[in-house]
Order: sequence, then structure tokens, then C-alpha cells
Amino acid sequence: MSGQPIGLGRSSNICDDNEERRALRDSVAKLVGGYGRSYFKDVVARGAKPDELWAEMGATGFLGVHLPEEYGGGGGGLADLAVVIEEMAAQGCPMFMIVISPAICGSILAAHGSEVLKRRYLSRIAEGTAKMAFAITEPDAGSNTHKITTTARRDGEGWRISGQKYWTSGVDEAEALLVVARDAEPAPDGRHTLSLLTVETSAPGLTLQPLDSALQLPEKQFTCFFDDVPVAADGLIGEEGQGLKQVFAGLNPERVAAACVANGIGRYALARAASYAKDRTVWKAPIGTHQGVAHPLAEAYIAVEQARLMAKRAAELFDARADAAEAANIAKFAAGDACTQALDRAIQVHGGNGLSNEYGLADLWFIARMFKTAPVSREMILNHIAQHSLGLPKSY
Repeated sequence: MSGQPIGLGRSSNICDDNEERRALRDSVAKLVGGYGRSYFKDVVARGAKPDELWAEMGATGFLGVHLPEEYGGGGGGLADLAVVIEEMAAQGCPMFMIVISPAICGSILAAHGSEVLKRRYLSRIAEGTAKMAFAITEPDAGSNTHKITTTARRDGEGWRISGQKYWTSGVDEAEALLVVARDAEPAPDGRHTLSLLTVETSAPGLTLQPLDSALQLPEKQFTCFFDDVPVAADGLIGEEGQGLKQVFAGLNPERVAAACVANGIGRYALARAASYAKDRTVWKAPIGTHQGVAHPLAEAYIAVEQARLMAKRAAELFDARADAAEAANIAKFAAGDACTQALDRAIQVHGGNGLSNEYGLADLWFIARMFKTAPVSREMILNHIAQHSLGLPKSY
């Protein structure tokens, strides 16, 4: 391990309105900052996994801070996990697996999983000894979950799944998948409902094909082929045919968690840019004394802080069991734009050095840019806000 926690003055405290959250943030910053950006970059360059960091995050309770205490978690909420996720990225370690396994899968299991599934997975997710991946996206369905064609058909007491998912992250390091599948038999209205099932990654008939991605992350992307993959009777999450409702227990946390990764990257980029602008001297003055350098960074800082506050609000609404959809979508939208702007301006401040991998910024570009597209695109967020917030006619 090497490195020191990265900070930007009071920036890290603007969203923490109690001592517990400030202490949590400081503890995560100390742990992750001890590994540092160089550790994370080396792991990615070697095609390895940050196993040491993940194990420590689990052992200290950070991975399961939001999960119920009776299942090995910390008993907190999404707002607590949001602090953990953002601070990891702010220390130069934007880890997607914490979004996928604890945030999405953990939240869904905690809300809708049977006692068997909760006992099987939640404590190990919290302690970092088990990971789960989430399979929802399909090549031909796009953002329209109703068009999913991966099908679960009854087979005795269990099911068989056939179909295809893609852009499934981290499945190579996961013990199980949460799969959103269409029910084979139509409902009385003729429509095919959706169910949510757990699939062991060791199950026969499951084949993984790596996707060649520009993302410089330890989590790899895959197309998953399901060829009559068996699912045991206890593999069903919640109620059969209610998968679409159940999956939203994970989609709002997904948007908040993604926003927090983006906000953390924005904070990291601005911290690096500010440090460079203070140290880099041209014509006897630090370049940060020039408004042409200082103002773009200040503007990006404002955007990141606004996005952070929106993510905090969305997490709090979710924890209060209120409707968090609008806030979660706005948070993700704002964070994607703010992150990209902050990183772009940080790279620009570094001049040619910004394109050097040595400075730890250039390899974050496609990760930051991804937040304009995933886990939900800017266009679909705008559709949601136009229809549900403004009351405009549905456009699609």
C-alpha cells in the first residue's frame, strides 16, 4: 500500500450533516487513500482485481454499511453507502463492483429476497467474501425493459432460463447473478410479466463472452448466454411475475451509486488540478493565479458540489421510503455532466501532462464519459423528467 488520502479543503464535508457520516468518510478516505491511485492503476494494468482493498473494505464493514444488521450489515442506509462509494472514487479508486454487488444486488435481496436467499448471500456480500452481478441489459431491448426476451420457463419446482444479456459487469468475479427474465407463460392480459431470479455462475448452460471495452476498470464487461440454465425453486426473488416492481429496489440505488462514483471522480480530478495549478509555475507565478485557469476549475467545482447534494437528497428519500425516482435520476444526470466537465478541465490544466498516464487522469476519461450513457442514458432521464415531473405527453 502507498499514498495519502486526497482532499479538497472543506469539499468532502459539504454533504455530511452529522458526526457519524463525517467519521465514516474520514475512515474510508484513510483506508482507500492508503492504497491510492497508483495501486488501483497497477491492478487495472495487470488485468487483476483489487482483492486486498475489497477484503479490507468488507472486514471494516464498509461494503455492508447499508444492509440490515440481522444479516451481517451495518444497519445504515443508502446515504451511508453513498458516502463510502463517493469517497472510494475521490481517492482515485472508482470501483464499480461496490455499485453492482452491495448497492444493486444487496438492496434488492434485502427488500425482496426470501429468508433463504438473505441468509445465503447478504452477510457474505457485506463482509466481501461473495459478490453478485446484475443481468438486465439485452442487445435488442435497449432501455425498454418490457422488451426483454430472455425467458424463464417452469421446470418442475424450478425454472430454466434461455436468452442473452450483455454489458454485464463483473460476472467473472461473481458467485451468482440476479437475472431479470420474461415469464414464458403470458398473464391473463396477454402480456409476459417479468421475474427476478438468482443464477449461480457455475450453473451449466451459462457461457460468458468478454466485451472489448475502453473502460479502464478492474471490472470486465461480458455478454452472457443462457442455454437452458437451471434455477432451483428457492432461486426466485420475491413473487413470480413481479420482477419489474422488485427490480426498482435496486435501480434507484444504482442511479444514486453511479452518481456517487461520478462525483468522486470529479472531486479527485479537481483535487489533482488544484494541486497542479498551485505547484506549476510559469513566468514566476503559479498558473492557478490566472483566472483563465482558476475560473474553469471553480465552475466545475460548483457543478460537482451541486451534483453531490442532489445525490445526498436522493439517498435520503430512498432511505425514508419516499418516491426517490425523480431525485435519483436528476442526481445521476447532474453527476454525469459535472464529472465529465471536471475531468476535462483538470486534464486541460495539466496541458500535455494531462494526457500522460503518469498523472492519473487520462485513463479516467471513458469512465467519466460513460455516466452520460449508463446506467441510464441522459435521454431517458430527460424523458422521465418531462413526463413525470412536468406532466408532458409521453414521447415514446
